[in-house]
Amino acid sequence: MADEPLDGAAYLGVEVRAWRLERGFSQRKLAEEARYGQQYVAKVEAGERLASPEFADACDRVFGTPGTFARLRRRVAERGYPNWFEPYLALEQRATTILDFSPTLIMGLLQTERYAHAVFRKVHPRDDADATAERVARRARRRRVWDRRHPPLLWVVLDESCLRRSIGGPAVMREQMGHLLEQADSPHVTLQVLPYRSGAAAAHLPFDVLKFDDGEPDALYVENPVSGQVIDSPTTVMNAAVTYDRLRADALSPEESLALIRDVMEEWIP
Repeated sequence: MADEPLDGAAYLGVEVRAWRLERGFSQRKLAEEARYGQQYVAKVEAGERLASPEFADACDRVFGTPGTFARLRRRVAERGYPNWFEPYLALEQRATTILDFSPTLIMGLLQTERYAHAVFRKVHPRDDADATAERVARRARRRRVWDRRHPPLLWVVLDESCLRRSIGGPAVMREQMGHLLEQADSPHVTLQVLPYRSGAAAAHLPFDVLKFDDGEPDALYVENPVSGQVIDSPTTVMNAAVTYDRLRADALSPEESLALIRDVMEEWIP
């Protein structure tokens, strides 16, 4: 059996292609009937572009499937993440505490849209503007975690390089520093900066420890260059929590950290 598509855009593309072939249409014929370019259809079917709501409506009209593609498009737009990331998202929505270590980039929940856009443009340089915008929108939707009746406690240890690495240019970085300061005003967010002077860090790769209050086992989330993994081994999670404690011990206090962020913000002059 063939592997499932990795993300929502790819899944929707497979469905478009399947219905096109079932109707006996070429890509050119579907493009003509839907009033889109053939290249657009090819990108949708290849999963290189998430179909627009208008294209989904056009598919329903052409294939005679009232509302089917429109509903599918809305569903994958709400998800649209790689399948290896979805287990983490499910945990993120339920966690009561999230301990994050960010050694190179500010973590997704705290990124501004312009910062996220710059990150995605670097990681996915062949994406077109619409694909990048969709990635940014999906990342922004993760902030709904703060809309919960009891939001999680987010504790973030940022390496100082996160403040000083130019992502998107001075204006984007200045805005991002201001956003960090605003988020730190929330009782649900604690920031600490691991300064250069602290020496060798207890960890060199990003990770998250997620804790739960309903008896659900704690979990560890780690990423490598091509995917991510949720680990629930009690020993591994406990060791990660100990490492996190060491990082917090070496980091500046929350008050000192905010003072450093303010200082760095002033250095980012557009």
